Amino acid sequence: MNSIYLGMVIFSFVVNSFLMVPFIDFLYKLKFQRQAQKTKDPFNLRAPIFDFFHKEKVGTPVGGGFLVVCTTIILSMLFLTLFYFFGIPVISVFKSAPRETVIILFTLVAFALLGLFDDIKKTFNIEKGAEIFYGLRLRHKIFIQLAIALIISYWMYSWLGISFINIPFFGTLHLGIGYVLFATFTILAFTNAYNITDGLDGLSSGVLLISLLTFWIISHAVLDTILSVVLSVWIGGLLTFLYFNVFPARIFLGDTGALAFGAAFAVIGLLLGKAFLLPIIGFIFVVEASSSLLQLTVKKYFKKKFFPVAPAHLYLQLKGWSESKIVFRFWLITIVCSIFGLWIAFLK
Repeated sequence: MNSIYLGMVIFSFVVNSFLMVPFIDFLYKLKFQRQAQKTKDPFNLRAPIFDFFHKEKVGTPVGGGFLVVCTTIILSMLFLTLFYFFGIPVISVFKSAPRETVIILFTLVAFALLGLFDDIKKTFNIEKGAEIFYGLRLRHKIFIQLAIALIISYWMYSWLGISFINIPFFGTLHLGIGYVLFATFTILAFTNAYNITDGLDGLSSGVLLISLLTFWIISHAVLDTILSVVLSVWIGGLLTFLYFNVFPARIFLGDTGALAFGAAFAVIGLLLGKAFLLPIIGFIFVVEASSSLLQLTVKKYFKKKFFPVAPAHLYLQLKGWSESKIVFRFWLITIVCSIFGLWIAFLK
C-alpha cells in the first residue's frame, strides 16, 4: 500500500505541475495580483515597515492556494472512488469513513471560500465612499471562522465520537462536550497562525510541507486510508506550489490557501488524535502567531509596541536577515521539531 500512496504524490505533483503555469498566466489576465496599498493593522494604524519589505512583491499573482485546494479535493475523491471500485479497503480509525472524508473536505472548501472572498476584496479594492477596504474586517473574518470551526468540531464530536485528547506521559484527558470548544480553539488558532506565517516567499508552504510529511507517516502507522490519501495528494500539490513560491515567488497562496491550509492542518492533527503534536511540529506557526498576539495585546492595553515590528519573520528582516536566510532556517527548525514530534508520537 505504501507504493500506492507514493504514486499518488507523484501523480498529484505531475497534475499540478501541468496546470500551474497556465494558471499563473490566467491570474495575470484576470489581474488577480498583489496590489500596492497602505497596509493597516487591526487598530487601523499604518504598517510602513510591512509595506517597505513587501513593495517588491506587488504585481505577483495571488491564488496558488485555489489551485492546490481544488486539485487536492478532486484527486482525493478520484482516488477514494477508485479504491472502492477496485475493492481496496478504505480504513478509518472511526466508525464512518464517509463522515471523516466529509469533515476534512468540508474544512478545505469552507475556509477556502472564505479566503477567496477576502482575496477578491483585497485585489479589486471594493470601495465604499471615500474609504477603501483591503479585505474583510478582522472581526468579521474571525466570526465566520469561528462559525465554521464550531461546525467542524461538533461533527468530530457527534459523528466520530471524539471527546478526548491524548497527552504524552500523562495519559488520556476526557473532555466530553468540552472537546468541541477545544477543537474549535485549535482550528481557529492554527488557521490564523498559518495566515500570519504566510509572509515570505516559500516560508509557510515549506513549513507546512515538512509538517504534513510528519502527519503522513503517522497516518500510515495508524492505517487511516482517508487521511493517507488526502495527505498524499496535498503533499504532491504543495511540492509543485513550493517550486513556484520560493524566492523570488512567481505566485502567492493568498488567503484562499492560507486559511484552508491552516484549518486543514489543525483538523488532520485532531483526527489523528495527535493534537499535542500540532504546537510541536507547527512550532514556527506558534512562534509567528504568538509574536503577533503579544504585539497586539501590548499595543491595545499599554499603547506601545513590545517588538519594533511583528510577526517574528518581519522582525528578523528588520534586523537585517535576508528573506532566504529566514525561510531556510525556519524550515530547518521545523525538520527538527517534526523529528522530535515523531519520536514522541511513537513512544510506547
